[in-house]
Amino acid sequence: MQPSRPGAAIGRRSILSGALVLTLIIGALPAQAQEAATAGPNATIDEVVVTGRAQTFYRVEETSFATKTSTSVLNVPQSVQILTRQLIEDQAARDTTDLYRSISGMTFFSYSGVTFRGFRQDEIRYDGVRGDPFAGFAVPQLFAIERIEVLKGVSGMLYGSGEPGGIINYVTKKPEFDGYSGLIELTGGSRSLQGIAAEATGPLSWGRGDEYAFRLGGLYEKEDSFRNNAGRESAILDGGLSWQPGGDTRITGQVHYYDVELPGNRLRGVPVDDAGNFLTSVHWNTNEATDFLRMDALIGLLAVEHQFTPDFGANVKLRYVDNEESQQYHESRGAAAPGSTLYLREFSDQTRSNEEISLVADFVLQRAIADAEHTILFGAEAYQQDGSFAGRTARQSNPLDPDASLGPVQPLDLLDPVYGNSGIDVIRDVLQPIPFRRSGTKARRYGGYVQDQVRLSDRWQLIGGARFDAYEDEDPLSGASTSDEALSLRGGVIFKPVDWISSYVSYGEGFLPQGVLDPADGGPFGPQETRQVELGVKSELFGGRIFGGLSVYEIIKDGVLIANPDSNAGTGGIPNLLQIGEVTSRGFELDFVGDFTELWTFQANYAHNDARITGGGPGNVGFSIGDRFANAPRHEFGFWTRHEIPALNSAIAGGIDYVAERISINGQRVRPHTIADLSWITELDAWKFQLNVRNLFDEEYAASGFIERTGHFPGEPRTVVVQVSRNF
Repeated sequence: MQPSRPGAAIGRRSILSGALVLTLIIGALPAQAQEAATAGPNATIDEVVVTGRAQTFYRVEETSFATKTSTSVLNVPQSVQILTRQLIEDQAARDTTDLYRSISGMTFFSYSGVTFRGFRQDEIRYDGVRGDPFAGFAVPQLFAIERIEVLKGVSGMLYGSGEPGGIINYVTKKPEFDGYSGLIELTGGSRSLQGIAAEATGPLSWGRGDEYAFRLGGLYEKEDSFRNNAGRESAILDGGLSWQPGGDTRITGQVHYYDVELPGNRLRGVPVDDAGNFLTSVHWNTNEATDFLRMDALIGLLAVEHQFTPDFGANVKLRYVDNEESQQYHESRGAAAPGSTLYLREFSDQTRSNEEISLVADFVLQRAIADAEHTILFGAEAYQQDGSFAGRTARQSNPLDPDASLGPVQPLDLLDPVYGNSGIDVIRDVLQPIPFRRSGTKARRYGGYVQDQVRLSDRWQLIGGARFDAYEDEDPLSGASTSDEALSLRGGVIFKPVDWISSYVSYGEGFLPQGVLDPADGGPFGPQETRQVELGVKSELFGGRIFGGLSVYEIIKDGVLIANPDSNAGTGGIPNLLQIGEVTSRGFELDFVGDFTELWTFQANYAHNDARITGGGPGNVGFSIGDRFANAPRHEFGFWTRHEIPALNSAIAGGIDYVAERISINGQRVRPHTIADLSWITELDAWKFQLNVRNLFDEEYAASGFIERTGHFPGEPRTVVVQVSRNF
């Protein structure tokens, strides 16, 4: 057991950690500036010094995700962030958990789930279309991702049902027509990290000019976890072919295959006391060495873009996902007795299969009507999901109860865990007669929408839209079903006092069906309904070198579901879920990206949030009106910067991630933390060498809280990643 540390000491250490990283970066600047100034005219890297580096590295000026039309970020009446491929590479990010510092208002919750503007969710799209192969307990991988687009707040008018905190869009890498390029990369690092990746893209002539282009890519990566009996092994194959028969048409087909194995998953937390101190080593894990999660997924995308006239175009996308997931894991049921270090466990054996088809068709018309410029979007979406689930559970009787019979699953001590006496090879015979619980899912979503962006003058712009959705959910095994309809509205006004400043106010609505739930969950429940008001200012500062944005918002969500914190949930008629009524989230966010100098670029963000229960009924165990919402920090700060060192053909980069105090689902304290990262990048001809150190000062911290019997999710200790790559 590691001794607890006073909160003040942790706070001082966090502040010193952040200050030291900034000192390392800023302190190096005078020498770097001198080296740049004294470099001779024949220096081999003169071309590296480029004005407007942020536009090359970290800043994107236009996006189509926020409006489904190509629109300047300055003219979107809602907060939006875009994480470029360069930022992903500089942070050596391999999955999305590595990038949360770069998204204001977002923190880790569990597995693929995040807290976003106060709400738990894992709402994402790929190329603007539904179909997430990683939904649940695996985390999206970034190998084939070109950039990540984040639309903050409610997005029901554009994307239908979803959570209100925001929506993430992963833009995949596409075949390129502009010449051949390729990459091979080797990765190594802490905890036996090893990997290899390769990709290539370019035109295919086939005797028909440059009508065709291809993309091929593959990755294999393996590493151990800092948690006992855990790790990760991933294999990804990625291919695409584009056909461009004329300047007005492009047809692209893509195929992705994921094979992910997570030994010792699903990883629950480490028990803590009410003050948030870990009761044992963060390496502790309830899983046995034979536990696992395996996920195989095949994804296909067909996209057709056609411009009928200069003012009228269409974009149609069809996405297919087929994935299979199986997992076996041990989960804590809590201490065997008050003060005991012996923790009871249960064993779960589960399989899931999921097939999804999404079709989205968007049409954009540009017209001048009554002295105003209109960009009119009208479109439709159809989505179908068919899934199945089978699971069985074996629990452990309390060995401290003299009248209890010893079950097949053995308990585990917090301070001296002994593994090997409860793996599948030991309990298989006892588990065999336990029947599987089975359920199925049939989900159907249909939507149609229209939106008009109106440019009244150089100073005033309007946006308004409406979407009608119908949904049907059914459990084909039980015959239970639910269906409903929803209307989602969106409106906004933009005022630009000068060309480089825009101020806005916007309103949006959304909804989320609760689905057909297991009777043990306590349903059926009505859909969650949300509405948001946001005010903001965006500006291109210092002649466009720095882009900044301030957004202030209020989100009200009705019909919220939470996990029942009662330790007996799911048994004796006590439901697994509670519908607590209304949660209100208020806050503001600051985002900046740009250039301090020609050689020094940065990204910074700050978020303040206060999410509280503002409506609910009696009997909601542990939750009352006025209580803070779980895992929603009031303060969050993220910073990342990169400075070029031309004389060394290198760059130094680093960042800080601060998350303030939170509470877990059971109201236990989640202590604040500050994590610092550092990176060194050197390029020699076509070669690139990169060293990343995450959690530079090896802080012990909780990335998120959960429920008391499973504890908090510990954050990753100091991690070193080394990459060597060659472009061709």
